[in-house]
Amino acid sequence: MSEWTNKAATAPQGASPDVMKPPRNLGQAMRRGGLGHCPQCGVGHLFSGYLAVADHCEVCGEVFHHHRADDAPPYFTILIVGHIIVGLILSVEVAFAPPLWVHALLWIPLTILMSLALLRPIKGALIGLQWALYMHGFDPTEPDPDAVASF
Repeated sequence: MSEWTNKAATAPQGASPDVMKPPRNLGQAMRRGGLGHCPQCGVGHLFSGYLAVADHCEVCGEVFHHHRADDAPPYFTILIVGHIIVGLILSVEVAFAPPLWVHALLWIPLTILMSLALLRPIKGALIGLQWALYMHGFDPTEPDPDAVASF
């Protein structure tokens, strides 16, 4: 088994230990999600728009509406882009010492383009991670988290 495979095939909380969830390949699910494909089948579309997640996969029927990517994709995008851009800015400044208008002309568009290019794949990879680890409604043995509890 790959080191990226989810080896935690465990019983859900409150279930008997003999009810095991089959392991899902974590690396494959994140790769499929990062490419914008369904983490389960790898064929259907994960997104219905630039960042709008489809309600379900049109091929295998896996439901996506309950994912909880929330603020993690922008956080990781800022983290990655910030480290790359700051390193490039410092390198260019030390090597060439250009005027400030050159820095602005270079780094503002590059920062925007890199952020837009990375945001969707990061969001897809995080949804794939949630699917592979049975998180946030992707566990078929757990009750639907969006269902309203009746008293």
